[in-house]
Amino acid sequence: MRSLKAGTRLKSAACDTEVMVVRAVPAEVTLACGGAEMTAMDAQRAAGAAPDAALAGGTIVGKRYVDAADRFELLCTKAGKGTLTIDGQPLLVKQAKALPSSD
Repeated sequence: MRSLKAGTRLKSAACDTEVMVVRAVPAEVTLACGGAEMTAMDAQRAAGAAPDAALAGGTIVGKRYVDAADRFELLCTKAGKGTLTIDGQPLLVKQAKALPSSD
């Protein structure tokens, strides 16, 4: 468990996914990707590490991911095969806001 702060960069221990925290509330949470907890950018990934088959939905570079309560927002900076989760709940791709129509 860790407290996430805006600007923090993390990488998956199970796949190639890398993210940056865009928005976070002060709370201790477990951020994982592919079933393995996210690590600091300078940490080494274990040889043969792979995402859990049930959590292998993948991430898309450039997309923002949010939790259901919209407390946390992450930006994917490198795509991978794992699914991002916070405390076991999968994160959702943030939908773009509709622009107002021009007359």
